[in-house]
Amino acid sequence: MISEVVMPQMGADMEEGTIIRWLKREGDAVERGEIIAEIETDKANVEIEAFELGVFRKVLASEGDTVAVGAVIAIIASPEEDISRYQAAAKKAKDEAPSAAAEVKAPRRGGAAPSDSRVRASPVARRLAQEKEIDLAQVEGTGPAGRIVQRDVEAAIERLAAGAPEPAPAAAPAAPTEVVGMSRMRRTIARRMAQSKREAPHYYITLDIEMTEAERLRRQLNDASHREPHISVNDLIVKASAMALARHPVFNTWFVEGEIRRHQAINVCVAIALEEGLIAPAILDCGSKSLAQIAQASRSLAERAKSGSLKPEEYSGGTFTVSNLGMYDVETLVAIIQPPQTAILGAGAVRPAAVVREGQVTVAELMKVALSADHRVTDGGQGAQFLNEIRRLLEDPAALPM
Repeated sequence: MISEVVMPQMGADMEEGTIIRWLKREGDAVERGEIIAEIETDKANVEIEAFELGVFRKVLASEGDTVAVGAVIAIIASPEEDISRYQAAAKKAKDEAPSAAAEVKAPRRGGAAPSDSRVRASPVARRLAQEKEIDLAQVEGTGPAGRIVQRDVEAAIERLAAGAPEPAPAAAPAAPTEVVGMSRMRRTIARRMAQSKREAPHYYITLDIEMTEAERLRRQLNDASHREPHISVNDLIVKASAMALARHPVFNTWFVEGEIRRHQAINVCVAIALEEGLIAPAILDCGSKSLAQIAQASRSLAERAKSGSLKPEEYSGGTFTVSNLGMYDVETLVAIIQPPQTAILGAGAVRPAAVVREGQVTVAELMKVALSADHRVTDGGQGAQFLNEIRRLLEDPAALPM
């Protein structure tokens, strides 16, 4: 059986990826689930697995090639199967593809003379630029290696439609300055967060959660177990969020192209700070995981995020996000929704605070949380019920499967 290896989509806005290296050579045997390639996206480096066993018959895209999402990049098949049609298609595509250094002569706005700049752009971006008379030399690329992709041209079209003037040269600074380049990850974060704040009407709900019992239970579990990893406050939050999502599924959704898409699986993303920026891959299927399993999955996720070995589905499959800054001793975080998700929960440090119980002042462990949600999908009353469900679970942690 012929198995096509395709460029995966890791995130709703991913259009293309770059092949960093192949881990198999033509003629090598391949097992199902075996890592066969490493690719680069605008977020990070990820590994591609084989979905079928067989022989690694043909590479259709070379190392360093930038390929559109969904394009076939390699073939796995038995030795006797005919794959000539793939070889012919790959040769034709290679012959027709413009080189990276080829001149792109796109008409300037208003029909002025074409630009002679050498521009790297995807075929879709080139075609759209020609149709709308956009000078690609004036468009900043956000694709792999600064390549111009469709979204960059669309942004330029929006600016022109809004009558935005061409950016004027910056005035000479009064004092010496340094231009700090933005990494690909930093550019992606800037673009996605701006998109989220621009398109999703956020509403915010905050409340205090008493973590006294949760902290007592966490210490007991960690003291009683000699196994690593120990359970963290964030693991408790993730498990409580997953259980609350099962009871309030409107928050386990995406908003895509004017549609609300509800997910069956509960995949909770956790924010991980890397040197080059923040990423939020998902702990998959949190709904069926125990607290101990979530703790293990969370540590594995953090380790693999730092080594660049996350799986595609961990990048693209998240349905809700938890961002916890408690380790930095902040009061709380009011976060920006990670598109196309519907909501994100920000959490701060667990701190001792005075509370009143039955008319008496006593000390309790409190944690302030903030829910940010998309008003196109949910309303404040739903958000309040969802957040109170998380509070109920954390204040009575015996309900959390261990």
